[in-house]
Amino acid sequence: MPFTTRLFRWQRGRQNSGYDKMLLCGAVWPIKFDVYLLKFPTGSEIPAHTDNVASGKHYRLNIVLKKAQQGGEFICASPIYDSERIKFFRPDACEHRVSKVIKGNRYILSIGWIRNT
Repeated sequence: MPFTTRLFRWQRGRQNSGYDKMLLCGAVWPIKFDVYLLKFPTGSEIPAHTDNVASGKHYRLNIVLKKAQQGGEFICASPIYDSERIKFFRPDACEHRVSKVIKGNRYILSIGWIRNT
């Protein structure tokens, strides 16, 4: 799907696990990056996985804008930095998941980029 048709439109997340994503901006040059708003409604979750990239190192900074009332916790085996609201990790090198949202909605601002090696 072309980049411009994905801007500012809700789409199903890649894991087909109930979350939605909205592309806010992105580029492929001079550095490949994307910025998404993620919405996790009640019942959504993301199973444990890694995000493969063809080359380089993938980094992602997730900022928790709104926590779910219950559930929806980000779990990462070895994050670079992890606090209540800030999650910084290598999705290509670190298995990560989001526990099931039991009550409420969770909103995340997700900024990702690939650094060439």
